[in-house]
Amino acid sequence: MDTQTRLRFLALSIILTLTACGASQDALTPTLASATQTPPPPTATSVPAAATVNGEVISLEEFNAELLRFQDAESALGKTIPVKEAGERVLNDLIDQVLLAEGAREAAYLLEDAEVEARFDALAEEVGGEENLSTWLASHHYTRDSFIQSLRRAIEAAWMRDNILANLPSTAEEVHAQQILLYNRETAEDVQSKLEAGTDFGDLASAYDPKTNGELGWFPRGYLLEPSIEEAAFALEIGVPSEIIETEVGFHIIMVLGREAERPLSPDALLALQEEALENWLQKARETSKIER
Repeated sequence: MDTQTRLRFLALSIILTLTACGASQDALTPTLASATQTPPPPTATSVPAAATVNGEVISLEEFNAELLRFQDAESALGKTIPVKEAGERVLNDLIDQVLLAEGAREAAYLLEDAEVEARFDALAEEVGGEENLSTWLASHHYTRDSFIQSLRRAIEAAWMRDNILANLPSTAEEVHAQQILLYNRETAEDVQSKLEAGTDFGDLASAYDPKTNGELGWFPRGYLLEPSIEEAAFALEIGVPSEIIETEVGFHIIMVLGREAERPLSPDALLALQEEALENWLQKARETSKIER
């Protein structure tokens, strides 16, 4: 798939690492949650807060520790993100995870304390005992209690994520498209004239992009980075070139080569639809929640 398609970054941004104790520091760690005991309804607290979500506190201590983990991960990749931007990304992720965890509890998911402890014990065994795990926790800015809190919220959020994605279809209407991408309108209009005169679309696509021949491949709705190209693709008849479509990338002329009403989704396309479904759920949750930063 070329640069016009969405090469998804996921394990969805909310897919949580529950068994990553042996991973390198470039793996983001699950965010923080309630205590080892089943969390009571949120109550007023004097603990300094980075944010509250429907009364549930994300403490400043939790936020700062998560920010350090994020910065460690970026540093391990050779990246440096301004502190303000990093803080916003970390806080938004924490808020989203709280929303997912709250959604799980509202959906009657009950996480027993014994299960959280069992997960923690399994992690300790996996890395060679509690002493090794304690070393790992300290190097990742965790205490035992804060990691168990994180683990609880991670399990709840992951359950809700899976619940949201459980009923997504494995097939969808898809089109197979090819494009000619130009970088100025004059050239695009010249190509359009050649197409109108009968020049073969595939020959022109190959001439302007010998490496990929302009292939966009098969894709469902909601997959391409450029909605205008996707909209045109699903509106076109097979074998009919589109009008010139201007985007930030350049000037596109596309042609649909095939269409199927129920085509199995590729793993990448399925991931794209999962990301969209999860973001839609989170957006609705944000709109109906009381979030104070």
